[in-house]
Amino acid sequence: MKKCFLCISVLFSVHGVFAQTGNFQSYEQAIPGSGFRFKMVPVKEGDVLMGSAPAEKGRNADEGPQQKIHIAPFWMAAYEVTRDELDVFLKDENTSQNSDVDAITRPSPQYIDFSWGMGKEGGYPANSMSQYAALMYCRWLYQKTGVFYRLPTEAEWEYACRAGSSTAYFFGNDSAQLGSYAWYAANSDDAFHKVGEKQPNAWGLFDMLGNVMEWTLDHYTEHYPASGKVAANRTRYPKTLRGGGFSETARELRIAGRIQSDPSWNQRDPQIPKSRWWITDARSVGFRIMRPFKQPSKEAADAFFSAYLGQ
Repeated sequence: MKKCFLCISVLFSVHGVFAQTGNFQSYEQAIPGSGFRFKMVPVKEGDVLMGSAPAEKGRNADEGPQQKIHIAPFWMAAYEVTRDELDVFLKDENTSQNSDVDAITRPSPQYIDFSWGMGKEGGYPANSMSQYAALMYCRWLYQKTGVFYRLPTEAEWEYACRAGSSTAYFFGNDSAQLGSYAWYAANSDDAFHKVGEKQPNAWGLFDMLGNVMEWTLDHYTEHYPASGKVAANRTRYPKTLRGGGFSETARELRIAGRIQSDPSWNQRDPQIPKSRWWITDARSVGFRIMRPFKQPSKEAADAFFSAYLGQ
């Protein structure tokens, strides 16, 4: 057990100097078995003042206390994972379906249209899946590509979203500008939109605010973890999401805003027990993936997925 813990801890090192060589640049990852590719953007090592200032307008108590956290370099997906990309996973006949035994498994079929008519193919974000499903997609990608991808921690997500800023939004404090960067309650027509239609932040990341809220790796706590690190927690609720979605207000889309998952998000699920893959009442839940600059060994990667997914 100690050995597994050490393997997992390697994946969340936030201290030390990394040699960010010439190969640390944007790239496109092909998804085997399809014609789809997704773009990964480099996020250099640095510090983030995580959380909101006590005087920030709209601040919630769980957005602090502010703390300076050092972040190791990583790549962040330029866009939220799309339904087209997720469908390659959903339709992979080489994996078992909804298995409790196999390490690599894919979801059970959707029992309702989780897009609610908002859009599927053609660049719309994947939505209505649980954190478990998002992590299983990452595990599947690792199996297919040999590259370790996972969900970002809250600290990594906030660092990437801020892109060097310290204001309520990455473009400043004036919410009147939000419509240029995000789909949210004031302009979305109560629906998500194709990824990448709004302006990106300074580091080239699109839809970090709005469109669909994004799963992080963290189990929700009332205050930020003191070190910015996280520990595996298989308890389903509550997990932390960031960025807000198409139905949230400008206040809720502030960078430091945090959202905790809730069992009510699956209250209309007709299955018994309720699905661990799909969420009936969280239309604006999606995800984005990251890749650590320092890739873990196979042993460490397998230990990570085993710790978070229990397989």
